[in-house]
Amino acid sequence: MAPSGTAVPPVAGLLLAAGGGRRLGGRPKALLVHRGRPLVEHAARTLREGGCAPVHVVLGAAADRVRHRAELPGCVLVDNPRWADGMGSSLRAGLTSLSGTDAGAALVLLVDQPGIGAAAVARVVAAYTGPDALVSAAYDGRRGHPVLFGARRWAEVAADAEGDRGARAYLKARESDIVLVECGDVARAYDIDTEEDLSHLE
Repeated sequence: MAPSGTAVPPVAGLLLAAGGGRRLGGRPKALLVHRGRPLVEHAARTLREGGCAPVHVVLGAAADRVRHRAELPGCVLVDNPRWADGMGSSLRAGLTSLSGTDAGAALVLLVDQPGIGAAAVARVVAAYTGPDALVSAAYDGRRGHPVLFGARRWAEVAADAEGDRGARAYLKARESDIVLVECGDVARAYDIDTEEDLSHLE
């Protein structure tokens, strides 16, 4: 936590929502319907309610349709024209978009994990300690999402982000630096990747 009397920089929410749903027959994940609304709406609201501001949403597949269908008030929409290259390109695009803000950290959430709600986001946000922070939600002790990167780490994270790995290589190389925050009692960390996974949507 910041020393008493000092302003704490905001923790920005960074929602990666550019995927084309290759294993879902080409249905963009952002537009999958959950509780009557596009999945991207739920994820953006999760970030806001968890204490993140601003919220940047990286779009790729069907970006125009997402803009038309989804209600994302107050969010900064970031286009990733290279979304087909994998999650790494979206992470880079999102961190670049945040680099001109006063955010002290970026909390990264994936659009296809509706089992992760505001309670888990808030726990990870609460563990923010400064620009070198590296915090991850954990589920029964195993690292998962969301993940928080202090602003001083963004350049290195972006440089390591390739293909579908996202920040995996960066995190693996810095396991000892990561503060794990157990969230298994308030969230479920499943992904919507295959037709079978669609059963998780309501």
